[in-house]
Parts: sequence; structure tokens; C-alpha cells
Amino acid sequence: MSMDKEHLSKALFLVDGSGFIFRAYHALPPLTRKDGTPVGAVLGFTNMFMKLLTDYKAGAVAVIFDAARTNFRNEIYDQYKANRDETPEDLVPQFPLIREATEAFGLPSLELEGYEADDLIATYARLAEEEGRPVVIVSSDKDLMQLVRDNVCMMDPMKGSFVCAPEVMDKFGVTPDKVVDVQALCGDSIDNVPGVPGIGIKTAALLINEYGDLETLLERAEEIPQNKRRETLIENAEMARISKKLVTLDDKVDVPVSIEGLKLEDPFTDKLVEFLQDQGFKSVVTRLRSMMDLPESETESTGPEGSAA
Repeated sequence: MSMDKEHLSKALFLVDGSGFIFRAYHALPPLTRKDGTPVGAVLGFTNMFMKLLTDYKAGAVAVIFDAARTNFRNEIYDQYKANRDETPEDLVPQFPLIREATEAFGLPSLELEGYEADDLIATYARLAEEEGRPVVIVSSDKDLMQLVRDNVCMMDPMKGSFVCAPEVMDKFGVTPDKVVDVQALCGDSIDNVPGVPGIGIKTAALLINEYGDLETLLERAEEIPQNKRRETLIENAEMARISKKLVTLDDKVDVPVSIEGLKLEDPFTDKLVEFLQDQGFKSVVTRLRSMMDLPESETESTGPEGSAA
């Protein structure tokens, strides 16, 4: 996939909104509005989003959030993500503000009950690819690497670096379409995906490259010469199959908005200025007014962000 900005301007940008929030939260020190409402993550999210839109002139954007902490995967395996820490207390009131920020940019906040943001991203990527449209998934989440194709790449929003098939191969040792097979074997301690004990990424990649896919490997496990590895795979075959179901993204969910509805006209409007002023983000407002060629407002209040913006 071409990375020149003219080509990318025609792409559908799929933003991992939940990932954006947590990266923004950890990128800046705690900040509050005059009324005491925490807004550090809101500021970080806004800055990251403005940079994305100005750098790449995206014409179509979807900002996608997780609807809840649980989804259909918890019905498959009730311990899925059970080890996740509670959401920081000062981040909770920022979730609705970040959704407001998204809408202030002229975009809907997308989520779907019973599914993860990743499932919506997978579905939109498939729909766009079927139309022959390039796709940029804005996220650093390795679980989304299974979606990389010739016309689908990932971009790390903090580093500005792209992840295409060669980078996926470097990370997992297999092509993108085999990533879920590797993940099913090695598991994921962050998401509490069990996998097969004692098998890491390198061994998993070696096995998948040799046998082709997870199911073939499990069916032929008795052929494996290493005694311990053979016995472990046979004993944990069902857990490996469950793990693959957990890590495989559902790309056929009912999307709440069509791709046509994701067209972005002008994200930098008076509505965005008003939202930023309400949060007290003075330096961001100043920057935005300069971009919009608007005069400075004498009524802008000093914001909470200090030098962070």
C-alpha cells in the first residue's frame, strides 16, 4: 500500500478510539477544568486527533469505541479480560467528553453493544476493501495486525509509523492471515487468552509455518517429535481452539453507520472551537483559530493545559 499523502487522503481511517483514550490519558499529567472536571485525556485525544487530520487530510474517518467491558467473547470464555485493572477514577468522567470531542470534529462516536471496537474496525476494513478503498487503521494494538492486507495498513498515532505485512512478519513470524493461529497458541496475558502453556511466539510461528494453520497442527500433533511439546498440544487442543475464537475478530457485524456516512467534510468548525473553549483549552483554540484564519477571541479563558498543549 502506498504511503504517499495523496493516496492516504483517499483512505478510510479507522481510529481505535478506546486505544486513543488510554494513550492520551498516559501521555499527559493530570489536568482539570476550573470546575474540577478532569480533562487531561480529553486534551491529549484532541491534540492527537487534530494532528491526524492535519497531517493526512483524511476524507473519511470512523472513530470507534468499546461499548462495554464485556462482549460475546466472555460467553465463550468467562475469564476473557478478567485480569484487567479497573478504569482509573479520573478517566471515567472523560469518556463522555471525548465522545463530545469526536462529534465536535463532525464525526459520530461509533460503538456496538456486545462487540469490541476491534470487531467494528474489522468489519469496516472488510467493507472498504471490497470497494477497493485503501484503509488505515489508526492503532498500536497488535490484535488488529490480523487485518493487514495489500490495501490495509496500520499506523501508530504516537510514532506516526506504519505497519504493513513486513512489520507483521517481524512481529509474529507469519503473514497477517496466520496471526490468529499464532495468537491462539501463545495466548495473551493482557487479555487473559489462555493459549497453550509453554509455547511462545517463536515456537508458535515455527509450528504454524510448518503445518499451515492451527487446526491442521492440532490434527497432526502426534507427528511432533518433541515429547513435551507434542503432549502439551494434545492436552490443550481444545483450549487452543477456544483461544483462536477469542482472538479472531468478527468482520461481519451490523455497522451502525454506512461507509458513506463516514465522509468527513470540514472538521475544523465553530462547533469545535466552542467545545475547546468550554474545556478551557486556550492554546488549542489559538492554534485552531490560526488554522481557520479567525481572529483571536478576547473572551477566551485561561485553560488548564499550561504547556501541555
